[in-house]
Amino acid sequence: MKKNMGNADRIIRLIIAAIIGILYFTNTISGTLAIIFLAVAAIFTLTSIISSCPLYSIFGIKTCPIESKK
Repeated sequence: MKKNMGNADRIIRLIIAAIIGILYFTNTISGTLAIIFLAVAAIFTLTSIISSCPLYSIFGIKTCPIESKK
């Protein structure tokens, strides 16, 4: 997959995933809502690690810097 996420986008997703994890483990969120949020956090973490978001590809969004062609 081509990279389509910039560093700022990756950092924001990781911060959101960490916040969701903290809220879950402190029992602030629970039940079905917690499971949905944990799934979102897992997706955010995975897409941040691989620097590619499938939804960005579908909609043609690219937040990473422009690569220079030689």
